[in-house]
Amino acid sequence: MKKNILAALILSTFAVQVHATTQLNVWEDIKKSSGIKDAVADFEKQYDVKVNVQETPYAQQLEKLRLDGPAGIGPDVLVIPNDQLGGAVVQGLLTPLNLEAKQTEQYTPASINAFKMDNALYGVPKAVETLVLIYNKDLIDKPLNSLQDWYDFSKQQRAKNQYGLLAKFDQIYYSWGAISPMGGYIFGQNDKGGYNASDVGLNKPGAVEAVTYLKKFYADDVFPAGIVGDNGLNAIDSLFTEKKAAAVINGPWAFQPYEAAGINYGVAPLPTLPDGKPMSSFLGVKGYVVSTWSKDKALAQKFIEFINQPQYVKTRYIATREIPPLTAMIDDPVIKNDEKASAVAVQAARATAMPGIPEMGEVWGPANAALELSLTGKQDPKAALDSAEKQVQMQIEAMQASNQ
Repeated sequence: MKKNILAALILSTFAVQVHATTQLNVWEDIKKSSGIKDAVADFEKQYDVKVNVQETPYAQQLEKLRLDGPAGIGPDVLVIPNDQLGGAVVQGLLTPLNLEAKQTEQYTPASINAFKMDNALYGVPKAVETLVLIYNKDLIDKPLNSLQDWYDFSKQQRAKNQYGLLAKFDQIYYSWGAISPMGGYIFGQNDKGGYNASDVGLNKPGAVEAVTYLKKFYADDVFPAGIVGDNGLNAIDSLFTEKKAAAVINGPWAFQPYEAAGINYGVAPLPTLPDGKPMSSFLGVKGYVVSTWSKDKALAQKFIEFINQPQYVKTRYIATREIPPLTAMIDDPVIKNDEKASAVAVQAARATAMPGIPEMGEVWGPANAALELSLTGKQDPKAALDSAEKQVQMQIEAMQASNQ
C-alpha cells in the first residue's frame, strides 16, 4: 500500500514538473489579446503547451520586466515599441532571435529593421503606425497628389478665410517626411549595419533644402501662427474638426476623434515632394520579443513565429484593426478595400523606423528647436540646423561619457 502511495506521489510530482516546463507566459497589449486567441489555442494543441496571456500596456512592459524578470515571475514573450529596443538591449533585457531569411523577408524592410541592432534581430514586428494625409471629403473631392499642389490649394483657401493643408512641420516627427527623401538623416550607419551615433545628418544640404521648402507654408501665411509650439496639434485638430481646414497630416490615433466630431473624412498616403518622390514618415512599430529570463527561449521564439503566420495575422487585424507589416497583407482585400487601413499600410511601406538606440533621445529637443526657429523666420535654416547638430553631438558625447 505504502509503495503504491509513494509511486503515486512520485508520478504526481513528475507530472507537475513536466507541466511546469510546458508553460509559456505572454504579455499582450491592453485590449489586444482577442487578436491572438485563435493562434494561442492552436499553438497549445500543436505543442502541448499551456500559454498564459496577460494584458499589460505595451509601452510599460519593459519597465515591468526589469522587476518581474529577475524575480522569476515575468513573461517569456512580450510586446514593446521599437524606440525602446536600444535601451532594452543595452540593459540585457532581451534575447536575440534566430529566424531564417524566408521568415524575415515576409515583412516590410523598415518594420523588420526596426527590431535589429548591430545585425542581430531581437523582435518580430506586430503592428505599424505612421503619419498619413487626412482630408475632409465635404471640403475637397479627392486628395491632391503633391505637396506643391497642396500649397497652391492652401493659398486659394486663405483667400476664402479657410485653410487647406495643415501640419506640424516645426517638429521633426512631422517634417521628417520631407527631410529624409531630400537627403537628411538622423544617424549614419556603422560597419555592422547599425546606427553610428557619432554621425549626425541633421544639417546635410538635403535637410537644409527640405526645411527651406517647408518654410514657405509659414512665410506665406498658409499656416496660422497658432500651430507652432506645444499647442500646435490642438490648434490643428480644432481647425479640422471645425471644418475650417481641408486636410491635415496626422496619424491613425486621430481617426476616432475625427469620426466622433462628425467629420466625413478620407485617408491617403502622404503627397509627393518637388522631385516626385513620395514623402516618407517615421514608422512606429510594435513587436514581439523574448525575455532574457525566459526558461524556454526556443519555445518562446517558436510561439512568435507561429502566431505571425498570415492566417493568424489576418485574424488579428480583423479583431484589433492594427495594421500588420506583413507584405502579403498590404494587398489582401481586407486591407486593400479599407481606405484608412490601405493608406496606412502603403505609407508604412514608404516609412523609416525611428532609430531605436538610446542616443535618439538627445535628438528631439535640438531638432525641434531648430525647425521652429527656421520655419518662423527667426533664424536661417542652415544656421539653425548647424547649431542643432552641434548640440545633439555634444549631448550624445556627454551621455556616452556618463555611461562609461
